[in-house]
Parts: sequence; structure tokens; C-alpha cells
Amino acid sequence: MDSTKQAIVDWIDSEQQQLVTFLQELIAIPSDNPPGDCEKIAMFIEQRLTDYQFPNVTALNVEQKDVLANGMIKVTNIVSTTAFEGGTGLDIVLNSHGDVVAPGLGWTYNPYGGEIVDGKIYGRGAAVSKSDIAAYTFAVMALRPFSQQLSGKATLAFTFDEESGGMIGPKWLLDHGYIKPNLAIAAGFTYSIVNAHNGCLHLEIKVKGKSAHAAAPHTGHDAIEAMTGILQTLYDYRITLQQIHSDVLGIESPTLVVGLISGGINTNVVPDLCTIRIDRRLIPEEDGENVERQLCELIQQAASQYKGIVVEVKRILLAKSFGPTPEDSELIRTLSSNWKEMMQGNLVIHGVPLYADARLFAEAGIPTVMFGAGPRTLLEANGHRADEHVRVDDLVNATKIVALTLYDLLKKE
Repeated sequence: MDSTKQAIVDWIDSEQQQLVTFLQELIAIPSDNPPGDCEKIAMFIEQRLTDYQFPNVTALNVEQKDVLANGMIKVTNIVSTTAFEGGTGLDIVLNSHGDVVAPGLGWTYNPYGGEIVDGKIYGRGAAVSKSDIAAYTFAVMALRPFSQQLSGKATLAFTFDEESGGMIGPKWLLDHGYIKPNLAIAAGFTYSIVNAHNGCLHLEIKVKGKSAHAAAPHTGHDAIEAMTGILQTLYDYRITLQQIHSDVLGIESPTLVVGLISGGINTNVVPDLCTIRIDRRLIPEEDGENVERQLCELIQQAASQYKGIVVEVKRILLAKSFGPTPEDSELIRTLSSNWKEMMQGNLVIHGVPLYADARLFAEAGIPTVMFGAGPRTLLEANGHRADEHVRVDDLVNATKIVALTLYDLLKKE
């Protein structure tokens, strides 16, 4: 490691307490989504970045009609671009989200406490993904003493709708031209580089029949009976998905889950309506619209066996998969090199079966990876579970790796 990179590492070590404190402050601000009122944490981040002397810190308010259409209450995105040597060169965006799922039950520690126990910081968002807001912020700060050696831009883009799909966060920033990156690093964990993830299709299926008295069921058309036929078709279809395999390490087969069902009027009435919602995960090799057409055909075919039944299928969400970003790309090669220098282990580059905001950068043609502060797996971090946590060492190491990667990518030739 050369002297400049060692100085970057040393600076982060010297600022470890401030880094940890910043994460604790973020954890202390509730930003549950739903309900999706993330104004307080956004304004706090704006103020902290200003306190840390970041340039051009901008709070960008999303129109309320768009916020409500995405099932949220208030969304303000925070952006700050640090330009080195006038900003000519690469523009690298660092994107993480400040919204979190609700804490739920079963916590040993205060979900908003940020307590440190045995080297672990506990709280909702400690690993997903307030830790990355802290890591990315301090990674960019670590470059300041060496700005004369750099050329290009490092853009912090902190958004607050990942749990709702990212449409008024990263996508909104890209569509409106508030960020124009060449490369993207999105929220992730410390022990691997994620270069691909699954997509997701959510469909709502409504079966409409005709109500009747239970004493004369032949005068009605039973919506629940018809839905059982559709459900059986979907479950048979699900078995066939096990024969499809992705070529991406870490991603196996597509999946299908029926997550919601409702219907009926009363015990003594033939039901005239039954509704389900399904979650169909898409591997990177699949096209979401083709999958949607296939499902609609299967559903209509199953329903056609039942007299007097009308079926409506509505798309709720189509999140495309992303990747894989090539392992020999400049972004992954540089990140891998610095990871190996800091971690002294075997680096895994793989995909994950969930979906995240990273896809939105990839859709825009931007080489993208997921990397940040956290353990080897979401389960190990208790992500989306009680007692979510991140190790202080992982937070610090991720900050160093990101800072060194930015330095290498932005360094003058």
C-alpha cells in the first residue's frame, strides 16, 4: 500500500468514533417505511453533510402526488457532489437508503438505541442500510487531503424509498438529471461484491363471480371455487420453476409465492369476489414482461373452466433484475484489489436472490455493484429482523475499502 493510501486508512482509523457516532445518530431517527415519513432523517442528513463541509448539499423534494402514489407520506432526496479538479473525469455515485422496515417484536435492544455491545452496533437500519450512509460519507471525506491528486466527482445520493421500490428515489434522481454517474456503488455488505440480483413481479388477481344464498348455491357463481383452480395451476407452475437455473453464482431458480388472499361476504353467502397477490422472483436471464404474459395466460386458462367467472390481473410491481456486471470491469477490478489488500481473505463476487435499488442504475446503463458495511449474509446481520446489527470492524473496513476504491478510480494518470 502506497503512502497516500495508507494515509487514507489512517485518517479513517482516527475518525472511527465520529463514524460510529454518525451511524448511531441515524439509527436514533425513526424512518419506518411504511408509513414512509422520512423527512426528519433526510433533514438531519442534510444538516450533517453541511456540518461536515460537503459542497452543494441539496435537499430535493419529490412532488406530493408522486409520494402518495408510491404509498409514502414525505420524501426528500439528499445529494452532494464533491468535484476534484473541476470534476472532469469519472462521476461515481454512492447510493444508500435511509428508510427501513418497522422494527417488529422480539428485540433485546432498543431498535432506535444504537447501543454497542461486544463490538456490534444494534438498531433498525444498522446493517440495512444506514451503515452505508455513514460509510460512504466518511469514505468521501477521507479523500479531501489528497484532492490535488484526483480528478472527477464523488456523488453522495441518499434516498428514502427503497422499501417501496426506489421509483421516487434513485430512479427519480436519474430521470430528472440530478445525478449523472458513470459508475455506481449501491448499498451492500463488506465480505463480498454483489454484481447481480433478481427481479420481482407482483400481480394482483381478482376473481369475480355472482353472490347467492348458501341454500341455493346453484344460482350463483363461486369466486373462491374458481380461485382454487387458479391457485392449483400456480402451484403446479411453481414446481416447474425448479427446473430453471441461473448461471449467476448466488442465484438459483425463479420462485413464486402467493402472499395474500381475501374473499367472501359471509358464511352463508356464495362468494362473489376473491383476490390474491403473488410474488414471482425473476432470475437475471428472464424477461419480466414475458413472464407476466405467461402467467396471465395460465391464469385465464385456469379460470375458463368455471362458468360465470371474470378474472382481472393487475401488475403491482415489476422490478427488473440487474447484472451481472462483468468481473473484469474497471469498477469490480478496482474494488476487488482494495478489498483483498484490506481484508486478506478470499473475495466472493456473486449475485443475490433479492432485489434492490442497484437495478435502477444498471437499467440506466451504469456499471453497478453492491458493496457496503455488513456481515457475510443478511441473516447474520438480522436484517429485517429483531436485533439487527453491524460490527464496528465491518463498518470501518467497508469505509476504508470504498475510500481506497474511489481514490484509485479518480486518481490522475
